[in-house]
Formats: sequence, C-alpha cells, structure tokens
Amino acid sequence: MASTDGAVKDAGACTSSEGSDQANVSVKRKSTKAKRPNVKKPRVNRVSYTIHQGEDMLLVIPNSTTRYDDPVWAPNNTKRGKKKKVSTQKSGRKSTPAKKEKRASIICTTADRRKEPRSPAPAFVSTMPNDHRWGQNLPGEVLVSIFQMVVMQDGAVPFLCRVGRVCRSWNAAAATPVLWRKVSVGHCWVAPGKSQLPKTHHRIKDTFSWLAQNRFSQLQDFSLHHWKTNVDYAVDVVSQSCPHLNALTLSYCTGLTPAAFQSLGLHAGSLRSLNVQYTEVEGLAHYLESHGAQIQKIWFTHGPKNNRLLAAITRKCCPNLELLEVNTMLDSQNCELRICTQALQSACPKLKTFRMMNVSPLHKNVQISGQLHAGFPLLEELCIATTSYSYMTDKYLQDILFGSPRLRVLDLRGCTSITSDGLLALPCLDLECLFWGQYFSSNVLTSCQKQGIYPVAQKWSHTLRQLDVANQPFSEAELEMAVGHLAGARNSDSLRSLNLSGTRITTAALRAVIGQSTALNYLNLSSCRYLPRGLKRIYRGQEDIRRLLDKLE
Repeated sequence: MASTDGAVKDAGACTSSEGSDQANVSVKRKSTKAKRPNVKKPRVNRVSYTIHQGEDMLLVIPNSTTRYDDPVWAPNNTKRGKKKKVSTQKSGRKSTPAKKEKRASIICTTADRRKEPRSPAPAFVSTMPNDHRWGQNLPGEVLVSIFQMVVMQDGAVPFLCRVGRVCRSWNAAAATPVLWRKVSVGHCWVAPGKSQLPKTHHRIKDTFSWLAQNRFSQLQDFSLHHWKTNVDYAVDVVSQSCPHLNALTLSYCTGLTPAAFQSLGLHAGSLRSLNVQYTEVEGLAHYLESHGAQIQKIWFTHGPKNNRLLAAITRKCCPNLELLEVNTMLDSQNCELRICTQALQSACPKLKTFRMMNVSPLHKNVQISGQLHAGFPLLEELCIATTSYSYMTDKYLQDILFGSPRLRVLDLRGCTSITSDGLLALPCLDLECLFWGQYFSSNVLTSCQKQGIYPVAQKWSHTLRQLDVANQPFSEAELEMAVGHLAGARNSDSLRSLNLSGTRITTAALRAVIGQSTALNYLNLSSCRYLPRGLKRIYRGQEDIRRLLDKLE
C-alpha cells in the first residue's frame, strides 16, 4: 500500500506540475495579447477578376460569379509573424478531429493548386463578365476563318505559332493545314554580327523538322530570307516533306550549294516558281538543264555566279517559261548584260512578263538560219527601267516587241533614246500602262524640247490607265493637247494614275483632265514650274484631287 500511495502521489505531483505549466503558458499568452495594440484591420476588397500572366502579355478576366468559399479562390488570411516553436516534450496532447479535418483541407487545397494546370498565355483581353472561357468555346470553323484572315495579312509565322499556345482548341485550329499553305521564315535566331552556337544549330534543325512533319503537309509557297547557314538543310526538308510545293523563294541567303537543287530535282516535282534574288546560287543552271521544263517563273540577280542562268534559258531549257526577271544589286553601277533577243524568243515562246531592272541590255547578234521568229506573241509586260544610262533604242525595242500585239504594260523609265516614233511603230493597240519618265542619279537631263506626246496619247487614249511622263521636256502646248485628248476620250474614266512631275503642265490643262477623269486617284505635280505655289505636290485620292480642282477654278 505504501508503494501504491507513493505512485499515486508521484502521479499527482506530475499532474500538478503539468497543470502549473499550462497555467503559466496561458498567462503568457494572455499577457502577450494584452501588450498588442488594438489596431483595426483594413477591410480587404474582394477581387472580382482573375489574372493570367504569360511570357509577354497579361489577361484580365472579370469573374462576377466567383464564390470565395471555394478553397482555390479563398483569400489568404494567414498572419505574417514569427511562428512560435511548440515543444512536444512538455505536452503530449493529441490533435482533435476538428484540427485534423482543417489540416487535411489545407493540404488538399494546396495539392489542388499544385495540380491545377497553368493558364496559357492568351493573345487578347476579354471583357465578358459571365464566361471567361469563351475563346475556348468558339467552334473550330470560326477560329480557322479568323486565323485565315490574319494569315492573309500578316503571314502564318509567327502568328500561328503564338496562338497555338493559348489553349487546346486554339492549338487545334492553328494546326489546320489550310492555314500553312504559304509560309515565310526569316532569320531570327542570332543577332547581327554574332555566330551561332552548335546548340542553336540543333534547335533550328529540330524546329524546322517538326514544322515540316506536323504543319507543312499542304505547303505550296515557301520563302526563306536572310539565312546564313542551314539553307541546304531547309530546302532538303521542305522538298521531301511538301509534295505540293509550287513556289520557292531564297532571298539574301548564303551558303547555298548544288545539293539543295539536287534535292529539289528528286522530290519537288510540282515546283513551278523559283525566286533566288540577291542570292548567289551554284548548281541552278544544271538544275534547269535537267528540270527546267517544269519551271514557269524565274527571278534572279545578275552577278558573276548567275551569268550562266540566262545562257541556260536561251538554250531552250525552260520552254514553258512565262515570267523572267533579272535585276542587279543595289550597290552595283552600270550593269551591262548581253542578251541575244532572237535566241530568247525562240527558247521562250510562252513568255508573258519580261523585266530587266537597272540592267542595261546589249543586243547580241547571233545568226540563226532556217528559223522564222515570231517574237514574243504572248508577251503582256516589258520592263526595261533603269536609273543609269540605257542602250535601248527604237530599233532594239522594235526587235523585242515586233510580234507582241497583247502588250499591256510598257516600262521605259530611263530610256532616253526612245522616241515617240518608236512607240507609234509598236503593234500593241491596247496598252494600259506606259511609264516613260526620266529618273537619273548621275546623268543630266537635256533641256531640248521633245515632240510627239500628243500622237502617243491619241493612240492609246481609249485603254490607258496609267501614264508617267515625268521630267520629259515636252512643250506646254503639246502637253495641254495630250491631256485634253485623254480627258475627252471615249473611256476617259479609265485613267487612274498620272505622273506629270517636272513637266511644263499648265493650270488650263489640269482643269480639263481633272474635270473629265472621274476615276483619277493619283496625280503627281511636284516640281512643275508652270503651276502656282502651293500646288506642286502629290495628290492621292479622289477627294484630294477634287479639292485641287476647286482651287484651280
């Protein structure tokens, strides 16, 4: 009994000591609460919107139906203070069921927040108060139609790549093959003057391969601009992955080798258009000799490595060619190009558009016996524009266009040796655009007066839509007669553009042409010495031209 009583006494002592400790702790808590000042907490306004933040955009979505009893949207009311360390040695109390449930709910809420998928970066700001998921609920056909309008204006890349990261429905709409029929890719992986790292090379190739396998199934028109490396790889991937490839553009690209054209010859059987302007190409002449029959349009820049292209074309490598454009580098001067007109006419009988920009063509005589030359019977546009000296004469122009009755556009800007007699001798009767202005960067314009603008205007007054006679030294009387005939023609409402910059046009002639030409929407009167001050400028739009007519009257 003594031992039992002793044990009871010891237990009572322990109980009393624990009680005293608990009393001390409660006193301390009360004392600390009493020391805190009674400061009224400011009222926290509950937000009525949700913020989704992406890489480069911020989306604010009103949410008037949000309930704050939801643990996801519950406001965080935890006190910001130092957590007191609670010793578990003194007190061996177990947590109550209510605390267990509260702790479990907090854990579940945190887990739900972690499992909740992050909202993708949207591309717009929504103001709809009830449904913040309206963009995801749009039908796929509507999204494709909207994306197609943007693609037609801004291109497929990078627009479709960005909207595909918004949500799953937008990604599915952006992956529609119809939207990826025309793609233009520029070099945007490295800053100018810096070299690419090996990791960047692999990323470029992986990205390009993924696009070719997942987006380019219906690609028809592909353009590559300012690429310094991986050009052969890009051309090879596109030619193998795109069976419908119809047009290929390689502009300002370097490092192009014959391997790229070998891949085109093996896989790109539907290729019809090839644009290699401002790009030095090797192997293109050999490609044309093997597969030139399928090519219908060619653009290239005259240079040391591209001289063989025109020779290959004149050897009848491209019998179905319809468009041929040859230009020069922007920093080149006095670029002369020898062309055998008869050989080109015999090799390309289907040519419709022939352009030589800033190139001075030199006539090359080659005797071709036993053949009758019909010229270019289907030619509709001839452009021999230059800002330097031109060797084009009336006879040379007649040799090119003697068999071209369907000509619609004739660009002779810079050709000082072309006269009105040479134009009147042309067989085309339905010319719509005549560009005969003189634009010089180094040569001085002669001050001698020219004659013959009136018969030229009389010949094509019924079909002429655009006329450019800038800086031509015609007399004021002849100019007045010419524009008066254009204004009084049977189809005077067909004239849309008139460039009289630097000419001797008078106010009387202007009143006649503006009053009759109701469809005129472009008028250039800059540097016209015979006009009053304040009127020598460019007028765009019919309203602006009508205000000019009011001033002239």
